[in-house]
Amino acid sequence: MVLRQLFTICCIVILLLSNYKLNQSINSSLTLNFSASYVFSQEIIFFFILRIKNQKMTIKSDQWIKKMAEGHGMIEPFVEHQVRHSNGNDLISYGTSSYGYDVRCANEFKIFTNINSAIVDPKSFDDTSFVDVNSDICVIPPNSFALARTIEYFRIPRNILTICLGKSTYARCGIIVNVTPLEPEWEGHVTLEFSNTTPLPAKIYANEGVAQMIFLESDEVCQESYKDRKGKYQGQLGVTLAKT
Repeated sequence: MVLRQLFTICCIVILLLSNYKLNQSINSSLTLNFSASYVFSQEIIFFFILRIKNQKMTIKSDQWIKKMAEGHGMIEPFVEHQVRHSNGNDLISYGTSSYGYDVRCANEFKIFTNINSAIVDPKSFDDTSFVDVNSDICVIPPNSFALARTIEYFRIPRNILTICLGKSTYARCGIIVNVTPLEPEWEGHVTLEFSNTTPLPAKIYANEGVAQMIFLESDEVCQESYKDRKGKYQGQLGVTLAKT
């Protein structure tokens, strides 16, 4: 067990160092940047931390996802299988997978722009820095980002933590999808952040798959859930901007 933990720690250190060196050697105008690598590192480190702490958290299967969605409204609307084609057209897949659920992006977007020369402040974000777009295709400018939301409305059970990972189809094009974990008893539309790390405009397709939700069940119920502490993003609808 000790050797396994040491090996895991070494893997984390190597991953962080490789990301740092890679970003040190790449000009900021190219496709990779530190934030993209950092998001990727965070997601991997999270799973390693679970292993190090020896937490008994199990990844839920397609059978459990279907039961919770159909019987308890955990995901609405819910698609019980993977959809890859529609009317003869290829789609970025969405729906239930073996151990997760691939969510779709709605056609509501907020594209970041610097027309007001504003300073990005998480505690006081200027919503005039966004341009609203309602379209089946959103084009994100180079080295910029856009906010969107899932078509699906989620109701997370009290003993479940949900992790969101971007689809590889987008990641392989330098488009990073970032979402914080969905906490126990949180509900609402999931706000999605798309970062275009490339020096070129990038397309996002509405009504197609953009990210996969993975459901982790704890061996004990939390003392206080997101609902209990009246979290500020509880019950959010549509694309929700940062709150303080």
